[in-house]
Amino acid sequence: MTNKRIAQQHHATFESIRQLDEVGNEYWNARQLAVVLEYSQYRHFLPVLERAKEACRNSGQQVADHIENVLTMVEIGSGAKREVPDVRLSRYACYLVVQNGDPSKPVIANGQTYFAMQTRRQELADDEKFARLSEDDKRLAIRNELATHNKHLAAAAKDAGVETSLDYAIFQDHGYKGLYGGLGAKDIHARKGLKKSQKILDHMGSTELAANLFRATQTEEKLKRDQVRGKRQANQTHFEVGKKVRQTIDDLGGTMPEALPTPESSIKQIESAKKKLEKNNKES
Repeated sequence: MTNKRIAQQHHATFESIRQLDEVGNEYWNARQLAVVLEYSQYRHFLPVLERAKEACRNSGQQVADHIENVLTMVEIGSGAKREVPDVRLSRYACYLVVQNGDPSKPVIANGQTYFAMQTRRQELADDEKFARLSEDDKRLAIRNELATHNKHLAAAAKDAGVETSLDYAIFQDHGYKGLYGGLGAKDIHARKGLKKSQKILDHMGSTELAANLFRATQTEEKLKRDQVRGKRQANQTHFEVGKKVRQTIDDLGGTMPEALPTPESSIKQIESAKKKLEKNNKES
């Protein structure tokens, strides 16, 4: 089965087990999710739930807001049913479950990208303020977030053995090559027609920036989660994550990042214009 068919099947199956409570909040039952994620027995799935709880705590979230112990009815034969312990999961909790699942399972490997993309999309959809932003303001918001996460990524890469500035440049290039179908930083720079002093991240639209933000956050998590050690393995991890993000964009019918248009204004120009406008408003 191709990656695209796996993604389509996983998407359909995951959404088919989504439930709504009496006030319209979506949730998933852990027992059903365990079946979707191809765990032969629920008890084998319980350690994954525990790792998801720990990840939730480490992210600063309240576990009770996303993971709740409940009782559900299951069939035991001849039409009879009985209550069994279950866990009610939010979409974010499902994402954490998949991130902490067995990556040797194709459905888990694909789901790690799928759930994260869906969670991010849901976060943006829920953020009305973000939705009302202009394209320039969206670019500024994502670029600032990416700057922060690139610092976290650099720290995680350093822990993995990426120590010198040259090492990090090579590490970053692997991520770009995975996401951009083999194009490295210099190739992207040239494709955008930029001057030597101009930074490629400052000349991306919000969609392209979001793809790179996802690449950075997922690489950081994977370096830490898999306890990657050594420059070669770190580089390969960054490349594979970038490639997986690219595959997900393709699965969702999106435009490849290298085919997205380069905005007329750079981030620096937008920031300068905003500062000038704020100054004029204060003086008037």
